[in-house]
Amino acid sequence: MPVLDAALLFFAGFLSGAVNAIAGGGTFITFGAMSLVGLPPVVANATSSLTQFPGYITSTLAYWSDIKHFWRTALLLGVISAFGALAGALILLALDNPSFRVLVPWLLLAATALFAAGPWLKPAPKPGHEAAVGSLVGSLAQFATAVYGGFFGAGMGVMMLATLGLTQPGDYHRLNALKNMLAVVIAAIAILVFVSGGVIAWPQAIIMVPGGALGGYAGVWIARRVPQIAVRGFVVGVGVFLAFYYFTKG
Repeated sequence: MPVLDAALLFFAGFLSGAVNAIAGGGTFITFGAMSLVGLPPVVANATSSLTQFPGYITSTLAYWSDIKHFWRTALLLGVISAFGALAGALILLALDNPSFRVLVPWLLLAATALFAAGPWLKPAPKPGHEAAVGSLVGSLAQFATAVYGGFFGAGMGVMMLATLGLTQPGDYHRLNALKNMLAVVIAAIAILVFVSGGVIAWPQAIIMVPGGALGGYAGVWIARRVPQIAVRGFVVGVGVFLAFYYFTKG
């Protein structure tokens, strides 16, 4: 692997971990980097789930003091997320690269629009310490988000913040902590499916994983200091570029 490709992948892993910890959207970066170094779309998408996994874990650990206050809600939504991610990952494996390539630019445009609209999708936080366990609307919303996360994942963090904000109580950092923990579950299930399906690019993943882990932990620190609009603008730009890339690449 060329040194420049390896450097690009490591840096992309770090950026993806950081932006995922802040508001989601890291898949745009990892998927884009792997597309630019020549990986087919199904492999790039599957490998993105693996490379971002350490970042989800480290950012969840950094938020652990928040999560432990609503562990019952987290446990229920975690189980729901596991089933949704399994369904989404199996759908991806059922597609070949040409079929998925046709969907990719449209998925990217939709995810970019969703990400850009994130601030308006998130309602005012609800007071309280823990949501009522077993909410049908909250459960269905999380299941749908998990299916999407297992299938593609770009913009999943924004989707989760929006749905969690509608169905769960707490301030931004509490909702973000729950989002990060559920992302761990979704990514773990998807990774198991993708590994069994043989669609992981291991050399590229090995380079990106350390960067994702470092970025995930650093992202929590960044989230409290850097304006989200700056990070959001960068991710939206990446999403638009990738959509244009796949439309023109055909």
